[in-house]
Amino acid sequence: MELTLKQQEKAAKEFAKKWENIGDEKQDTQRFWMELLQNVYGINNPADFICFEHRVQLGHTSYIDAMIPATHTMIEQKSLGKDLNSPIRQSDGTFLTPAEQAKRYAAALPYSERPRWIVSCNFKEFHVLDMERPNDSAEIIELRKLGTEFYRLNFLVDVKSSHIQREMEISKGAGELVARLYDSLLEQYKVNPLLTEEAVLHNINKLCVRLVFCLYAEDSGLFGKKSLFHDYLQDFQHHQVRNALMDLFRILDTEEANRNPYESETLLEFPYVNGSLFSDPVEIPQFSDDAVNLILEDACNFDWSEISPTIFGAIFESTLNPDTRRHGGMHYTSIENIHKLIDPLFLNELKNDFKEAMSRKDGKKRIELLKALQDKMASKTFLDPAAGSGNFLTESYLSLRRLENDILRETITDSSGTGVLGFDEEEFNPIKVSIQQFYGIEINDFAVSVAKTAIWIAEAQMFKETEAIIHKEMDFLPLHNNANIHEGNALQMDWENIINPSQLSYIIGNPPFVGSKYSSADQKKDMDLVFKPYSKKYRKLDYVTSWYVKSAELLSKNSAITCAFVSTNSITQGEQVSLLWNILYSMGVEINFAHKTFRWSSESVDGAAVHCVIIGFGYKGKASKKILYSDGLASYTDMISPYLVSGFTGVVSSSSKPLFGQKPMVAPNKPCDYNHLKIEPDEYIEFKNKCPQSLKWIKRMVGATEFINNKERYCLWLVGCSPSELRQMPLVLKRVEACREARIAADTDESRKLALTPMLFREQLNPESYLIIPAVSSERRRYIPVGFLDKSVIPVMGTLIIPDADLVDFGIVNSNVHMSWMRAFAGRLKSDYRYSKDIVYNTFPWPKLTKENKIEIERTANLILSARALYKDSTLADLYDELTMPIELRNAHRENNKAVMKAFGFNLKMTEEECVAELMKLYKDRLNQ
Repeated sequence: MELTLKQQEKAAKEFAKKWENIGDEKQDTQRFWMELLQNVYGINNPADFICFEHRVQLGHTSYIDAMIPATHTMIEQKSLGKDLNSPIRQSDGTFLTPAEQAKRYAAALPYSERPRWIVSCNFKEFHVLDMERPNDSAEIIELRKLGTEFYRLNFLVDVKSSHIQREMEISKGAGELVARLYDSLLEQYKVNPLLTEEAVLHNINKLCVRLVFCLYAEDSGLFGKKSLFHDYLQDFQHHQVRNALMDLFRILDTEEANRNPYESETLLEFPYVNGSLFSDPVEIPQFSDDAVNLILEDACNFDWSEISPTIFGAIFESTLNPDTRRHGGMHYTSIENIHKLIDPLFLNELKNDFKEAMSRKDGKKRIELLKALQDKMASKTFLDPAAGSGNFLTESYLSLRRLENDILRETITDSSGTGVLGFDEEEFNPIKVSIQQFYGIEINDFAVSVAKTAIWIAEAQMFKETEAIIHKEMDFLPLHNNANIHEGNALQMDWENIINPSQLSYIIGNPPFVGSKYSSADQKKDMDLVFKPYSKKYRKLDYVTSWYVKSAELLSKNSAITCAFVSTNSITQGEQVSLLWNILYSMGVEINFAHKTFRWSSESVDGAAVHCVIIGFGYKGKASKKILYSDGLASYTDMISPYLVSGFTGVVSSSSKPLFGQKPMVAPNKPCDYNHLKIEPDEYIEFKNKCPQSLKWIKRMVGATEFINNKERYCLWLVGCSPSELRQMPLVLKRVEACREARIAADTDESRKLALTPMLFREQLNPESYLIIPAVSSERRRYIPVGFLDKSVIPVMGTLIIPDADLVDFGIVNSNVHMSWMRAFAGRLKSDYRYSKDIVYNTFPWPKLTKENKIEIERTANLILSARALYKDSTLADLYDELTMPIELRNAHRENNKAVMKAFGFNLKMTEEECVAELMKLYKDRLNQ
């Protein structure tokens, strides 16, 4: 049963009151969860939805308290009064928190049964951990606040729609048919030597758009007669199809009154389409037997009426123009992902208005509110300034029209539900939401055609749904409305020429995903136009950021506009954040909602995926409460930072030097040896056997991979080696000569200079002792593995080092406080942490330590080193895997965390985001001192 928000709020409050201060793990778990699912979340048969005491083998038989298979949720229930953060003794003698206990269960399950969500509960609090982001702090939902925060547990019942899945499969099948047709036609176009490659692409794309529209129009009844297109074409031989299509396209673009009455009867049966779809000239090739058979036997036998225009538009474009889309940096969008953007931007508010209206018992007032809502929807305007195939505009239109159809069911049918009130007019059209509310800008001419076609198909589908509601046929063709999709470069255009800012409600979309290093010369020129008035360092920004600045300029003309873009997560990390948001903050922009990093999966055949964020923003002060989503789990906050962490605003600016008294961190050695001074393990044996006198000049070499995985690798470290000794080591001399030749061959100023000292690395850093930090580390680790090394080991690229570091430095860098700062501000390599000296370490607000603080941190740092030493056969990768981390090491880190948090004066129970917010205050305060 579907509950309105008010009904849900009331049920949640009643549930919280009923279960206040009661709850026994053994007696009450099943009743608690079944009542929650049924009364608050509308699950009619909770016993079929949730299972209890699920058996799992851990060397002995254990039982998982509860599982919700449909949403991949595992529940570990404890009695009232149990601290969910405190380790509990297990039957094998280990101590684990409830979440850690659940993780151990999860590791023992078959892969397909492993949970996405782990919920620890003590009848007073729900601690929710998303295993897609295992190192994030658990989200805490208090039972007493459930009445206002019930939405935060929606993931428990969020089962993906099977209807969407069916639409997706149908649309992919349609895309595959188009691809086959495209390949067949392409061969025929190549016969004409006068057509350039660009002309071929332009014409084949336009022809495919027209053929798809005809196939859809036939199956959906828009042509007025089933199989009209098929029956027309089958009367021609393959060599006649070219002329037959030319005649058909001419007829479809001619109003009935202006047609020649001597045309064939079959042609005259086709309706006038309008909408400019068939107006422009198109070069049509001769059709082969294969191409004709593909249309008549495969394409015409496929049911095009059930495709999703949102998905199909993107698949259509990616099928016909894969190179264009890939080189443009664009990715295609699932319906589910589109709703991550449009739901919080505008759709949730409209749906809540609908539910609120429907909850009114006064029928007159209910209809009054519903009609006002319909007018409100019809007044909204949308701009996608990187429209691509129009999937954001199409899905937004479909969402509004579906809601409008829900309103029409309630407001225009009579009490029997079989007729329409006031149906005296000859031309009755109750539809107010129009495709003319939707504007787009797209640089690719073919994508413009696809977008227009997709939105026309969407309009036709909704038109049919409305006809079924009002029980009256309405003429869809000829097309009365134009899709306002404009061809052009959005970064070189004045958006005010597309739509007046005073008339604009929302700016949406997913602009091109191109990193700063990969922008083309033309894209850099685009960024010159956008950024030059604001910043000199914009060349370090990703291409997508240009759309943020252009949108902010419109916000200055109309502060009521709100915006949301999908972007690569790199713009929320590292140096890019301060470069972009110092501009946006100066323009009065703030974040209203955001989705933290998630995989943005393609619906194209190659299934491309990229790590993305969604950022919704508007003029400062327009939205009092902000929403931060972590892969489906929402939380309200007063502030969202550009790093997508709640509780603070502002940015951290890169610094080449430590800001707060910490010891200097430096980059390690860069060999620049073209692999001639490096020695692999098997090569080391050769040196040992053939040139034993060289061993004194060989040292172990460590980058991030070698350090974390304890891999052996060596290098020639010839600092201080005399020329005479060098000449007595032929194997070594051969390597040095090869290095010299490679540096000369590289032919750069630096390499030619380095060729003068071919026996040495570019740097010769070899501290007596140092702390080493891998520059890149898996996001699945809660702690970046950090350790001490001495002068017998040479650090190289992929790491950072702190020379002469001590146990206090080790303890602080290893702490959850420092790791929280790192997770908030570090860059990413895909989704892995990219630790930075200038952004993470140098900006970290190092604590001001008392003598007692130092003694305690030294003690806990030693505990970590001792715990590691217990497992000499294990690598750091083994030790810091969340599934295999030894309990001794986990406990040692807990002790160290407490010591460091105490040094900062932090509450031991604060969440990671609260910790970062406090650190940000320290950062700002100390910079201003």
